Amino acid sequence: MTQHHILARAAATALALLAAQATQAGTNTLEGWAQMPATTVADGPTTGQFGGTGFGANSGLLPIINGQSVQGFSAVLAGPSAGSYYFMPDNGFGAQSNSADALLRVYALQPDFRTALGGSGTVSAVNYSTGAALAGFSAASQITLADPDRKLGFAIQADYSHYYDKASNPLVDPTIRAGHLLTGADFDVESVRKDKHGNLWFGEEFGPFLVKTDATGKVLRQEVAMPGVMAPENPYRGSTPANLGGSRGFEGMAINAAGDKLYTLLEGTVIGDAAKTLRISEFSVDTERYTGVSWKYLLDANGTNIGDMTAINDHEFLIIERNGGTGTSGTPFKKIFRIDTSQLDAAGNVSKTEVVDLMNLADPHDLNRDGSNTFTFPYVTIESVLVLDSKHLLVANDNNFPGGGGRSPAPDQTEFLVIGLDQALNVTAVPEPGSWALMLGGGALLGAALRRRRRG
Repeated sequence: MTQHHILARAAATALALLAAQATQAGTNTLEGWAQMPATTVADGPTTGQFGGTGFGANSGLLPIINGQSVQGFSAVLAGPSAGSYYFMPDNGFGAQSNSADALLRVYALQPDFRTALGGSGTVSAVNYSTGAALAGFSAASQITLADPDRKLGFAIQADYSHYYDKASNPLVDPTIRAGHLLTGADFDVESVRKDKHGNLWFGEEFGPFLVKTDATGKVLRQEVAMPGVMAPENPYRGSTPANLGGSRGFEGMAINAAGDKLYTLLEGTVIGDAAKTLRISEFSVDTERYTGVSWKYLLDANGTNIGDMTAINDHEFLIIERNGGTGTSGTPFKKIFRIDTSQLDAAGNVSKTEVVDLMNLADPHDLNRDGSNTFTFPYVTIESVLVLDSKHLLVANDNNFPGGGGRSPAPDQTEFLVIGLDQALNVTAVPEPGSWALMLGGGALLGAALRRRRRG
């Protein structure tokens, strides 16, 4: 028997064990859980100098001297090795006015998920290229977005001597200026996808723009504006009225299996569109232009914002939808819906079916150790979802560091979930289906399987 067959058999055994132990049939189940401390820091220039008192009792955690916060995850891609992931933070501290010293990055990390079979529930940095374990988040674990060839069409923080081009502000860090690095005052990146050429496309909110980089984060062309849509922060707006709310640009973005079509999803309703409808627009990677094909997504009656969008196949997508409720304030609404762009309702909106209620997951093994067999995910923003295979999703929250209130007033942690679905998805857009099964089964059961093979 080959090692591949041993891994497959081990994976199947592990999943069968989990299924047999589940206590709530017909309910989505928490099968893996990990947590990263809110105060996780990477190397880099001082950040958070403009946070002021905007985070209440937690404001004292800023600035971070000679370091960058590894937080605020808003997008996820499969990583360089099995069980590793690329996570992208957003603009830094939630606004253009407080994030000029927050670098735009993508980090490589690996959760050691706590499961029914074991696991520590911790998260570690890994090498961005190889997935090899690292002692901490450093240059080897990340890429930083930069525009060394001056492709962008407007001035960024690196062009200024002082942050926000005000002499009363501190000098722009020399590493930002020298590398022409991008910061959270330049773009509010909320989504990222890798195209068929290996280049990265970032969806952001201030334009809203699409930003194309190579695999290292170097900008390859001028930012791409969305026709007919302009946010208040758009650097080209001048006296033109904005028709989109602030920070309501591309919160979600998916890519098809072929890697040649992007699907951008706005977080806010464009003025003149039907109430609570959001635009989904198709973009061609080949022509680097919008195709003119678009759809409308209707928010739930209880929903106020979307958090992420990812493809299941070429016409079905998953969308995270939420409101502002948390475990300490309001009534949280946090769900994942499946949409089908080939099916429209009477009003012309894409069809929509609930897949996961993130406030009601079976947790028969109490993986997060809160004393309950029902898991809830009551954070303000939940902005990362990745299809692992037809029956498993990876989900993580944006913790809005140093904000709090998700589970307590203290700064929110970043939690990583593997959710076992009670209904399989029709998946064709996942590069390596079965990754969760292999990771779970391989790590826990491979040794036993190999021992049995040697005895035989």
